[in-house]
Amino acid sequence: MNYIVLDLEWNQSADGKICSNNRIPFEIIQIGAVKLDENFNEICQFDRYVRPAVYLKLHKKVEELLNVTIEELSEIGYDFCEVAHDFLEWCGDDYIFCTWGQTDLTELQRNLDYYKIDYNFPMPFLFYDLQKLYSLCFQDGKSRITLKHAIEALGMDELWGYHSAGSDARYTAQILKQLDFERVKGFYSVDTHVIPQNKKQEIYLDFGNYQKYVSRGFPDREAAASDREVRACRCFKCGKPMKRLIKWFSTNNKSNYGLFLCQEHGMIKGRFRIKSTDDGIYYAVRIFKFTDEDGAKKIKQRQQKEKEHRRMMRKKESQL
Repeated sequence: MNYIVLDLEWNQSADGKICSNNRIPFEIIQIGAVKLDENFNEICQFDRYVRPAVYLKLHKKVEELLNVTIEELSEIGYDFCEVAHDFLEWCGDDYIFCTWGQTDLTELQRNLDYYKIDYNFPMPFLFYDLQKLYSLCFQDGKSRITLKHAIEALGMDELWGYHSAGSDARYTAQILKQLDFERVKGFYSVDTHVIPQNKKQEIYLDFGNYQKYVSRGFPDREAAASDREVRACRCFKCGKPMKRLIKWFSTNNKSNYGLFLCQEHGMIKGRFRIKSTDDGIYYAVRIFKFTDEDGAKKIKQRQQKEKEHRRMMRKKESQL
């Protein structure tokens, strides 16, 4: 299996969100990638500019970061359909994407959808978020830093400029080679631009001390939040029902939390959030994670804070 280290540059409406095309809010203007073999040896590179067709004026920040004008892009860029077909063919058949962060693959699929280009990515669509893996190897696993800061922290040579898809893909590939990959290779990320179409396709990913679940789609937020599987409390290790120490409760940031006890594996905290696709279909992303007394205390404090918030809201409403 090969590793496709991908980076994209894109443009957006220069006249604000009101003039943005909802089907393609970010138009790809450059695709850069490095193909590595199973031993992380470089096989080849892909670097192609795209001629703008949706947003014919560069957003000010995009022009500053990329140091390119719309006239130059129109001259050196190719038609997106041509670039996309060449890129997908270049990727081959047996590969996994690696990106810095989680947005590139979503925007790639949005652009492919806009031009009605078939791409047939797998379900579940797993990839490596190297920004996350870098944090797992060199930080606390939660922090996220920029590509440039990671290069500097590792003391690597800065041979190219930044904010070019080609050079950023090369930098990201260099970072991949510095990771303790054997230790973190099980920590896949999952792209949810295309969600499970039915219950059989629902995604359960076990990362050792936590599980990530992605549900099928629902017609509205309420249906997703009340689904029995979304709200289930089975231990993700043994599959047995857990005792509800704190039942699922929602917060004003639209997340839902719970605290549970498995007789065999101990306390497990839960969190799920309802999200929506570009087509207005709702789905849930749930995390179950082992926790301790300190983690349980934080869940209880969050519940009390939410109760107090709701009590104050009811009091204000009664005074109106």
